[in-house]
Amino acid sequence: MTCLPKNPSGKKLGLVIDLDICVGCHACAVSCKEWNASGQMAPLTDLQPYGAKPDGVWFNRIHTFEVVEPQTGASRTVHFPKSCLHCDDAPCVTVCPTGASYKREEDGIVLVNTDICIGCKLCSWACPYGAREYDEDEGVMKKCTMCVDKIYNENLPEESRVPACVSTCPTGARSFGDLGDPNSEVSKLVAARNGYGLMPEQGTKPVNRYLPPRPKKLGNELAPRLLEHVDDSANGAGVLARWVDKILSA
Repeated sequence: MTCLPKNPSGKKLGLVIDLDICVGCHACAVSCKEWNASGQMAPLTDLQPYGAKPDGVWFNRIHTFEVVEPQTGASRTVHFPKSCLHCDDAPCVTVCPTGASYKREEDGIVLVNTDICIGCKLCSWACPYGAREYDEDEGVMKKCTMCVDKIYNENLPEESRVPACVSTCPTGARSFGDLGDPNSEVSKLVAARNGYGLMPEQGTKPVNRYLPPRPKKLGNELAPRLLEHVDDSANGAGVLARWVDKILSA
């Protein structure tokens, strides 16, 4: 089995996703698909894209929920983008029998070495978030790479060295940075908006963070908060988090 880094640098590159302003346009998913169709991580396949049952490899997927407040009946549509969370205690890494799945010491990004992946799918079974993709054409597992071939590309302007999903988001719902640095812009954003990690009860310590929707306004009054802050220490969960738990656990 594969070991996690023994001496991580403390740097944790990750995404912060604002559920309050995500409109579910799927631009992040399409941009990710386009970038990774020609990047160093090999193409992302489509199976029967125009057939009755289209399928394929997508690193980003957007789920849409109708969230209802039981006490008031107030509801809202929430779009929930999901990809690999690059967990600190990544079970997809420790379960890998060949070492193909690994976590980088220098920045905390979880990757797959497709040259030695045997496509056993153990990593997909171990991941509680359903973030692993099996490429049937190549017989290997793939996942979000945080666009390592883009964020470290010195031929690009510095402002362009962000994951494809971040640079293409039309509403600015996605942010990228070092979540291991409490003074980074993304860490400050998480602190200001009570950002939370997905399904903390799994013990995977995901790096990516979600910002909950703000309360809705009804006339001059604020509607009851539909989504409670998820307290990692108490393993609490808001309405949306419980919905996501239910869907991912199905």
